[in-house]
Amino acid sequence: MDYIDYYKTLDVSKSATETEIKKAYRKLARKYHPDLNPNDKEAEKKFKEINEANEVLSNPENRKKYDKYGKDWQHADEFEKAGYNPNQQRSGQQSSSDFSGGDFSGFGGDFSGSDFSDFFNSMYGSAGRSSRGQAKYRGQDFNAELQLDLSSAYTTHKQNLAVNGKNIRITIPAGVENGQIIKISGHGGAGANGGPNGDLYITFNIENNSDFKREGNNLYSDVDIDFYTAILGGEVYVNTFDGKVKIKVPAETQTGTKVKLKGKGFPVYKKDNQFGDLYITYNVKTPTKLSQKEKELFAELAKIRNHE
Repeated sequence: MDYIDYYKTLDVSKSATETEIKKAYRKLARKYHPDLNPNDKEAEKKFKEINEANEVLSNPENRKKYDKYGKDWQHADEFEKAGYNPNQQRSGQQSSSDFSGGDFSGFGGDFSGSDFSDFFNSMYGSAGRSSRGQAKYRGQDFNAELQLDLSSAYTTHKQNLAVNGKNIRITIPAGVENGQIIKISGHGGAGANGGPNGDLYITFNIENNSDFKREGNNLYSDVDIDFYTAILGGEVYVNTFDGKVKIKVPAETQTGTKVKLKGKGFPVYKKDNQFGDLYITYNVKTPTKLSQKEKELFAELAKIRNHE
């Protein structure tokens, strides 16, 4: 079996922390997951390599053995009993990085080449070579995408999903954002040999089918007001996400004037009774198709303004 650099597979340094390894694994697993790359053999192969690397490096004991013995880390106990020290360089002795050229049949292992390591084969049910029996392995994480419109994201609700042939019912909290990923624990692939199930990661794709622009928890909207209301002041009804509200317009309001309606924005994710704000921008509409009388009155107003 050829040496596989698990650190290179996950694109992390040999000094990477457990958190860094976990983060790198999740990122790559989502990228190469078979559900997102149907009929892509290269992606499938890469996905298996990533899972193998994670199973070794995420386990402190296995990682320690791998760092010391390389591709033959599974036989660390046999090497230790035989008194082999890979860091000790004697005349004519191979280093740990040159194991592939040696004859280690005395340790009971088959070191012939294969697409993936013996450890990976044991993960997926092939005959294991460890004398200590089969280990438990965590199931694969699943990834899914859920389409919502903005009005659905405004309220907490339940939805049924079909995942890997099973129907599950999930609660979607109000305020979920476009592109947000949530984890449903235990709803991924089944674990091996009694190991825990993987998790389900759902990415939300939210379509804005409203007249509002959303930025985080705040909403933005343009509202037209007539010329006379803008000049003299008055009241207008404006739309919010939960109905119309009446607001006062000050006299001499200009186009582009912004008004904040506190608490009339979008719900804050997982924060009961907390909302963002709604920002209204006024657009003053200039009157058209004036009657002769209106033109005369505007002309009179112009004269008054010019003589002041």
